[in-house]
Amino acid sequence: MQNSDHNPDGDLLRLALAGDEAAFLALYEKLKSGLFRYAFYMTNSRAAAEEVTQEVFICLLKEGRNYREDRGDVGAFAFGMARNFVRRMERRERTCEPLPGDHALAGLSSRLVSAPEALPGQLMRNEVVERVHSAIATLPDHYRQAVVLCDLCELSYEEAASRLRCALGTIRSRLYRAHALLAEKLEPLRGRQAGVGARGTEGCLI
Repeated sequence: MQNSDHNPDGDLLRLALAGDEAAFLALYEKLKSGLFRYAFYMTNSRAAAEEVTQEVFICLLKEGRNYREDRGDVGAFAFGMARNFVRRMERRERTCEPLPGDHALAGLSSRLVSAPEALPGQLMRNEVVERVHSAIATLPDHYRQAVVLCDLCELSYEEAASRLRCALGTIRSRLYRAHALLAEKLEPLRGRQAGVGARGTEGCLI
């Protein structure tokens, strides 16, 4: 196959189902990162995210002929599979693991708690990121989905609404409520940061 990377995802899927390995690899490269990040944030496990991503592509080869363009793009079709696999893992023990170079999570942490520059050192910054990650995991599923897709996977509201098959306004309201819940869960960290900051000020005056 030639120039598979320039074909629409639907064409790549059809060619992959017909046995075109290059088309499958091109589709894999386009979708794997987004699927992995979504699965990772939903399960808090790198191993689980890798498993979900692998299962999605196996499922695409088995059930890809059920894809219909009028119901959304291939990315949304694959996301639906990933969402189902994640749900099957919900009862497994969750462990919080850092995702190297995860600027999205660090950025969300700073918005919910404090600017990173104001926090007392790398230890506090790492703790904030870990606490935010854990707090996200405790959100009700419909709020967690909105945070993961919009804040962490950095999808637009329109893309998130397409993935979750809900109205744009629903995404906005869920995200607003999710941020309020997260801020409430992280309130103790705000207090600690303020306390440390106050002690730091006293130290400068001595």
